[in-house]
Amino acid sequence: MRARLIVALGLLSSAPAWAAEPSGCDKFKWPIDQARAALTAQDRLKAASGDELSIPAKAILALKPSTDAKLPHPPERKTKDGTFAGFLRFKSVPKAGAYTVNLSSGAWIDVVQDGEQLKPMAFSGATDCDGIRKTVKFDLSAGPFIVQISNAAENSISLAVLPAE
Repeated sequence: MRARLIVALGLLSSAPAWAAEPSGCDKFKWPIDQARAALTAQDRLKAASGDELSIPAKAILALKPSTDAKLPHPPERKTKDGTFAGFLRFKSVPKAGAYTVNLSSGAWIDVVQDGEQLKPMAFSGATDCDGIRKTVKFDLSAGPFIVQISNAAENSISLAVLPAE
């Protein structure tokens, strides 16, 4: 009986390792070269929360404390104390279809179009990949949309919105 308990405790103590995120640039579910280049480009725009951009977009978004961010729509995930948030507006989509929202560091992404939060088509992320941390695919229709960022640890984040490869 005691041996079973020891084995069970040993398995439970290693459980967080099972849930660990992938590590390394080769662990993303789809090619990230274009997104990574956009996120680290020298010519990224410096954007303030609420600015309007066009696709393809590559920017360093200045974020505000979550309590002051005044996001247009409540984030799908509750904001944590001490985190930062912000949003960008996009006037239109060049062509309806799949687009990726890519981030340089960990944060929550909400995309809102026609007043509705869109569900992601797919997402991928990995640690230990210089320049990119997360990429999420959304199916966008023609027309304006908003990208909201929340639960960011820092007060700025590099963001790229690109047609999916």
